[in-house]
Amino acid sequence: MNHARAVLVAAAFCAIAFASSSAQDSKAIAPKAEEASAAQQATKGHEYSGMYSFLKDGEFVQITVEDEGRVTGFVSRYGEGESDKGAFLDQYFRSARLDGSKLIFTTETVHAVWFDFKGTVERGEGKNPGDEGYYVLKGTLTDNTSDGQKKITAHSHEVVFKMFPAEASPAPAARN
Repeated sequence: MNHARAVLVAAAFCAIAFASSSAQDSKAIAPKAEEASAAQQATKGHEYSGMYSFLKDGEFVQITVEDEGRVTGFVSRYGEGESDKGAFLDQYFRSARLDGSKLIFTTETVHAVWFDFKGTVERGEGKNPGDEGYYVLKGTLTDNTSDGQKKITAHSHEVVFKMFPAEASPAPAARN
């Protein structure tokens, strides 16, 4: 009888140890799943990074989506004033944000002109990632101009800016 009781106690001990070990394993797995989900959220939108067309041929918008929806970039456009006619002007984003597919940015003011964009990043006509127009920026662009008396004139219009093909974008820097 003592032998049977010892076997029963040993079996119960093994069952408790196994259940405890399984519970600890599931606790160890759960944070990893949460970490993976957080990592996916942090990198969401990176695929939207790249160069997009702007108002005229040769002009473009460069967008870089960083972690947690932080966006950096600039508009590169032809100057239209007397002193900058035909020269490229780069207007960096003063503020920008991506929330899901909603994109908002405001450029710095250069030669009394700045731009506001409010819209979305959507799938375009490109068939594969890297194709022209795989993503498009669709929304309202407001071009703002300030005159000598600080009077602001704003013109808004609906725009669709196509992503440039991958080979037209600058190659990423090599990492060591």
